[in-house]
Amino acid sequence: MEKGKKIKLFIGLFYISIVSLFLYFLFSKFSFQEITSYEFIKNNRDYFVELRQSNLFFLALIFILFVIIWVFAAGFGSPVGLLAGFIFGKWLGLIFLIFGMSVGATALYLFANYFLKEIIRDKFLNRFKKLEDKFKSSEFFYLLIYRFVGGIPFALSNVLPCIFNVKVSNFFWATLIGTIPQLFLMVSIGSGLEKIIDQNLEAPSILQLITSPDIYVPIIALMILLIITIFVRKIFYKK
Repeated sequence: MEKGKKIKLFIGLFYISIVSLFLYFLFSKFSFQEITSYEFIKNNRDYFVELRQSNLFFLALIFILFVIIWVFAAGFGSPVGLLAGFIFGKWLGLIFLIFGMSVGATALYLFANYFLKEIIRDKFLNRFKKLEDKFKSSEFFYLLIYRFVGGIPFALSNVLPCIFNVKVSNFFWATLIGTIPQLFLMVSIGSGLEKIIDQNLEAPSILQLITSPDIYVPIIALMILLIITIFVRKIFYKK
């Protein structure tokens, strides 16, 4: 038993090391000044537009693989949500993003369920035990609500269901369906940014950004969705 725990601890530390290396190489390739410059963003926008027009399948495949690795390693979706809309537009961006995130989240769940389950139970079972009966009564339904309301960091929300032994298929489909509303709004903002950059040779002002319907409409919708999820969350997580 002790040997098994040591193996799982080693694998857990190995995973953390891989995540750290992945993030280090990802964010060290370019300087912060380069990444945040308007010229850098616009040039890469033009590059992705040309690549999308010439080889959509290849670009989509690379993006989906990137999202899977990103979610498995980094565990959160906002940056890739904006990137999906920026590169592919609203609808294709949503399709590619939601599929990649669902696969990545499920892969992380499987990994945690197999290697880190005891550690997760020891850390979080008492804190989230009130959800155990809910998941047992209707697993998919409550998984769907759990995904919709959020309130927990995305990486943690991918591994917490290990506590309740949820089915992999239920986890995948609940993730795919339950995260659509917020991901669609993130993709819409990314798509709106792409349109604005396409229409402006110089960096647009903050006022130009927030007064564009392509930006403020999804932001308002995101705020409304956030308010709704706060109310639903209070009901869902109440004792």
